[in-house]
Parts: sequence; C-alpha cells; structure tokens
Amino acid sequence: MNEAPTLTGLARQLVNANLLDERTAAQAQAQALRNKIPLVSYLVQHKLASSRAVAEIAAEQFGVPLCDLKAIDKDSQPRDLVSEKLCRQHRVLPLYRRGNKLFVALSDPTNHQAVTDVQFSTGLSTEALLVEDDKLGDAIDRFFEAANSGMEDLADVDLDGLDVQAVDENKEDGVAGESADDAPVVRFVNKMLLDAIKGGSSDLHFEPYEKVYRVRFRTDGILQEIARPPIQLAPRISARLKVMAALDISERRKPQDGRIKMRISKSKSIDFRVSTCPTLWGEKIVMRILDPSSAQMGIDALGYEPGQKDLYMAALKQPQGMILVTGPTGSGKTVSLYTGLNILNTVDVNISTAEDPVEINLEGINQVNVNPKQGMDFTAALRAFLRQDPDIIMVGEIRDLDTASIAIKAAQTGHMVMSTLHTNSAAETLTRLRNMGVPSFNIATSVSLIIAQRLARKLCVHCKKDAQIPREALLEEGFPQDQIGSFKLYGPVGCENCNGGYKGRIGIYEVVKNTPALQRIIMEEGNSIDISAQMRKDGFNDLRTSALLKAMQGITSLEEVNRVTKD
Repeated sequence: MNEAPTLTGLARQLVNANLLDERTAAQAQAQALRNKIPLVSYLVQHKLASSRAVAEIAAEQFGVPLCDLKAIDKDSQPRDLVSEKLCRQHRVLPLYRRGNKLFVALSDPTNHQAVTDVQFSTGLSTEALLVEDDKLGDAIDRFFEAANSGMEDLADVDLDGLDVQAVDENKEDGVAGESADDAPVVRFVNKMLLDAIKGGSSDLHFEPYEKVYRVRFRTDGILQEIARPPIQLAPRISARLKVMAALDISERRKPQDGRIKMRISKSKSIDFRVSTCPTLWGEKIVMRILDPSSAQMGIDALGYEPGQKDLYMAALKQPQGMILVTGPTGSGKTVSLYTGLNILNTVDVNISTAEDPVEINLEGINQVNVNPKQGMDFTAALRAFLRQDPDIIMVGEIRDLDTASIAIKAAQTGHMVMSTLHTNSAAETLTRLRNMGVPSFNIATSVSLIIAQRLARKLCVHCKKDAQIPREALLEEGFPQDQIGSFKLYGPVGCENCNGGYKGRIGIYEVVKNTPALQRIIMEEGNSIDISAQMRKDGFNDLRTSALLKAMQGITSLEEVNRVTKD
C-alpha cells in the first residue's frame, strides 16, 4: 500500500504488532496530526484500539516502563512544579519526585518534546513512565480540579480550630461566640460540614425525631442518611449551628434564617445558608452550600444541546426583552441565570439583581438582598433599579402581579430582564403569567425566551454498563423509531468513584423562543395544551425529548430520565 512508507514511530509499531492494519494506521496518524492531538488519544477516542493494548505494545516496543496510576500516592504528587497549561498541552502528568529526578506519566512514548519541555521548565532530570491514555486524561482532570478547588486542603483541616464566621447583612461579621457546646459537638458539626463539601453535596439536613436524630446530605439531588448521633445531643447540635450562624439560640418557636462563612484554607472559603424550622421534636436545621464557582462553569458545561445553546445566546444578545427560567426548587435555575449574567457582565453595561437571598456573589453586578420586613421586596427593588440607569435586570422570582407588571414594563422599555417562575414547563409559564393578571398582549410582546429545566444525575464513566432493553419498550418510552439500533443505553453499577453508579448532574432543558405563531395563540388566550402543541410544531424539544437525547448519548440512564421527567 502506498500509505505504508508514511507510517512512523508508534503507528508503525502498532501495525507490526497486528493491532492495526496499515490503512487504518495511516488514516489515524494523518487525522491525529490534523486535529493536533496525540495518535494514542485519537485511537482511543475513536475506539480503533483499546487503551490498555496500545500501552502494553508501546511499553514493549519502546522500552518504557508501564505504570498503574492507581498505585500512585496522590498526596506525593508534586503540585507546583509543572503548570496546568504544559500538562494539558503535552498530555503529561507529574507523578513523584526522587531527589533531582522527576517522574512523569505519558501515554505516547514518542512524545520526546514533552519530556524536554518539562525538564526545561522544572530544571529537574525527567523520566517518563507509560500509562493508559484514557486513565491519563481522567487523572490530569482530577489532579488540577483538586488543585484549583482547594479541596485537597480538607484532609488536614483542624476540626477544632476551624475558622467559622457568621454572615449577617445587618451586623458586622464576627467569629461565632461562646456556647455551652462541648468539644465533641463542635468536632462533629465541623466534620459534617467538611464531609458535605468533599462529597459534592448541595444541602445538609439535621433532623430531630422522638427517638432518633439523623443527618442527611443531598448529593446529586438525592438525600442520603449519613449519621445518627445520640438523640441527647440534638439540643446541643442545634445550638451549635445557630451560634455559628449568629441566630438567637433562645428562640425555638419561630423559623430563623442565617448565613455561615467557613474558611478552610488561606485561599478557600465556603458559604452556607442556614434555615431553622420548629418541629414536633425540636428544631430541624437545613444548610445549603453556596458554591460561587458554579456560575463560572460556562454555558458549555450546563448540558444545553447545540440548538438550545444558540437560542439562549441569541436571546442574551438582544437589547431588550424577558428571559424566563422555570422549574421546581433545586433544578438549577439560579446557575442558568448566573451563567447568562456572567456572559453579559462587561464594563459597558449596568447589571442589577434582586434575590431572596443572594446565593452567588459576582463582582461587577449590583446585587440586592430582598427583605420584605424592611420594605425591600421585589417590587421595591425593581422600582429602584429603574431609576438607576439599568441595562440588565435580574429578578430572583416573579411571585405576584406587581412584580410581573414592573418586570414586563422594563422589558418593553429597552431593558433586558431575567427571572424565574415555579412552573413545570415552558407552556405553563405563559399561562401562569396570564393567571397572575398580566394582559396577554404584554406577555406576547415582552417574553423573548423561556427555559424549562431539570437536573438529571450523570452516569459514572468508570462503571456504567450496557442496558439491554427490548425495542417495544424503547418505543413505548418515546425513543424515535428510526433511530432505535443506532445508539446504546447504559445503566448504573456503583464503584469507589461514584454514588450508586452516578457522579455529578447535567441539565435537561426545554428552550423555547417566542415565535409569531406562539404570540398569536397567547393573544387568543389559548391554554397550555395549545401553546405546547405549537412549540412542538415550531421544532422545540420538550423536557422528555431532551432527556431521552441525554440517555441516547450515554450521559444518563433511562431510569434517571423517568425519575426527572415523569408525568
């Protein structure tokens, strides 16, 4: 074949070992060069060869030792020697240092430039060890995720001396004062908070009952029981949490709200929103972990399909109009809004937000905490914003006609308005506004985009398994008949890297642009069924269709699709 003479290095060795034929190897080598990625990565990504087989052949042919990444002590990996840019550019990972020698992981033994650049950057003698390409990619991601988040500091946090401050908008911040809590209670509470952060939980529930006291964490949207401390400690745990949040520990008959800032290292602090509620057997306390980094993820990480992302970006570029995000509590509405605000947050626009309460702090945005007791409700905040030369306004939630009317007038008078509603679908959002008393004409002319959303758990990439489901069952679930057989479905298993087969969550979206046909139905006061039918005619996927797409892509399971989109 005329491709044979062009084969070099690893490609030639893989052909000699009968792992690839010459034509495939030549095409892969050319395509990898065109895509500017290592040949090994191209072969593994396109499933032309298994990562393990390539690594074994490369190790044997080039005389480079094969290393198991699981055997590497993560704590011994040098974190400040090689920059993230260099590691990702060359697909290389520092493993450990022995005196003046640095050992690094590579998946391509012919990548001598990587070793040279690392050696030049560190001034250390550098030796390469060979690892499997797919495991190397995951290891690089985990290495720099830990370094950037500061979570590696949590392993050595002093549970007794943790720096905890109460955050109160009406008082100066201060370290939580003395209480009757003894050291074991302080340590237990601190450990619960740190475990929740390390586990990626979103909420902590401290719940007293007649004979038991339990602590549950909400992780990836699912509550799990974590601990059952002695029931005798319930009053002390509640008192400790209330002291940390600067709440009144003598008041046990009324709900209270507070905030805690926990500093876990010099550069990393975590905020908690605290809510107490009197129950039959004591005070239930729920803490929401507020993660500012969630607004910095970028729109590509949220899970929008390409067409949905284009609709959202186009709406953000409009000088005026209203973008509404809808869904139940905990469906990621705030993150969707703040991702859009982050895109719009430039020096040439004035952005103001009114929230109850402010969950994510962003520099460059004027954020207001709604406080009805002091006369600062959503309506008052909106009126104030309109006198402050705004370009973009974000209202935490439209709850009543006054707020809706002012928001719509703002959207009609040259401002971009973003807000949320608690409805189940895009069609119901439009009818909810009409039921509040907003005239149909105002709805049709002001609302430019509606996003209904849910959060589904993502399957663990390390342990997910093929799910064998009969064709009839797939048709019954709603999968497209013409595509059955062209995709594979997966189910959860469970391993050391995940929670019951799932790790992380991804958004499921219904993104609908207000088209002339929809405007006509709104003006004619059509119901949500009529509106929904027109949305499907206009080509906008509903939540169920979007969720099935995620299952077809292998991102989530059919069980999870049914959990988040069941009727």
